Amino acid sequence: MDNQHRQISGYRELSQAEIDLINEIKAHGEAAAALVEKVKRHLHGQVSSEPSSFSAEAVRIHAAEPQRWAALGKTHLQEGVMALTRAVAQPTGF
Repeated sequence: MDNQHRQISGYRELSQAEIDLINEIKAHGEAAAALVEKVKRHLHGQVSSEPSSFSAEAVRIHAAEPQRWAALGKTHLQEGVMALTRAVAQPTGF
């Protein structure tokens, strides 16, 4: 359906410059997503078991919580892309 945004409360017509800028933001988001996947692949190769009877390296990795930080990084990058998109689109709703 053409112009679906007209049927959704809080959305407005965007200029071509705004559309182009949002598409650029989205492209950076895709690049960030690829980086997140690269970090996940890197972490997959590390020890992820409980550190109780493992090497000092395994204990260090467990204490550093790399999986948690990778997940937080992903969330913050997603929030950043959304915030930049909202800054350009300027919806009227919450």
